[in-house]
Amino acid sequence: MAHPQPNQKLPPFDELVQLAKSDPKAFDQFKHEMCEQMICSASETMQNRLRAQQSHIDLVVSRCKNPHHANVVLMQELRCQVCKFQDALKGRCDFEESLPENVVPFKPNTEPNTEPKMY
Repeated sequence: MAHPQPNQKLPPFDELVQLAKSDPKAFDQFKHEMCEQMICSASETMQNRLRAQQSHIDLVVSRCKNPHHANVVLMQELRCQVCKFQDALKGRCDFEESLPENVVPFKPNTEPNTEPKMY
């Protein structure tokens, strides 16, 4: 079942900057509510994973010294996740999930200029 994405409208950037400077707790609460709204729009099976990911992001950001440091660290985190995703797509991951007997694992064609095989 498809879950509709929430129609999130952010206040203008300058207002968010002002809120972050004048009332950091209110800004954090706003950020938390926006994240929670987006997580709740996902399927129930994904919500726990998304909450775990958001918790990890919050922990990483809490260790940063300033917003610029947070951006750099989050970019490193994102790059790491993209690399893991690429490895998984290319079949180079150590993660082996047991598949039901009637499911054939996807193995990408790594040979250049070959026609796809029809089964």
